[in-house]
Amino acid sequence: MLVVDDELGVRDALTRGLGAEGMEVHAVADGPAGLREAATGAYDAVVLDIMLPGMSGYRVLEALRSEGVATPVLLLSAKDGEVDQADGLDLGADGYLVKPFSFVVLVAQLRAMLRRSGPATARVERGALRLDPTSRSTTWAGREVELSEREFALLYAIALHPAGVVTKDELLTAVWGGGGSVSRNVVEVYVGYLRRKLAAVGAGDLVLTERGRGYRLGAG
Repeated sequence: MLVVDDELGVRDALTRGLGAEGMEVHAVADGPAGLREAATGAYDAVVLDIMLPGMSGYRVLEALRSEGVATPVLLLSAKDGEVDQADGLDLGADGYLVKPFSFVVLVAQLRAMLRRSGPATARVERGALRLDPTSRSTTWAGREVELSEREFALLYAIALHPAGVVTKDELLTAVWGGGGSVSRNVVEVYVGYLRRKLAAVGAGDLVLTERGRGYRLGAG
């Protein structure tokens, strides 16, 4: 989940609250940063304030839709006029909330948006490996593998390219949204986490390193 709001209190509250709802949240404070992150298409949804430094939420939304990014967007605004809401929806917003808003309503709108957009990815089967993005479940030879959301996204991104190598930069974009928010070393750290959990079910050689290139799927 991407949160774009220039108010520190709102960013912190949404990061904590949505995190408690089981969502992983990345927050930025201005329009240009929001556009860079959202344009990757790596987020399930965007919570976007309208009044932002550098670039308004309206312009961010307009740019996203013009670039073909279909990620659901929930607009936040201090304005409750019908014209303002209509403008936002006409530009391609999927929802509109007026500040101060109810957190319960915000979560309900986000979940409704995600249901309407449907799963962005399909189930993957590679040999004994089964990945279901709808339930975020992973099994190896029928044994369940308990992965965090990031670990699942990492394995899924690698499994989507069974015959090729996925670079660290590609994984950063797919799993963390790119935009320079995290370093490339974090990929190595999470690959380590992933390998330990896979090894526990007999798939320690499933994720292989191609030195100087990236990672690929092995036979397990």
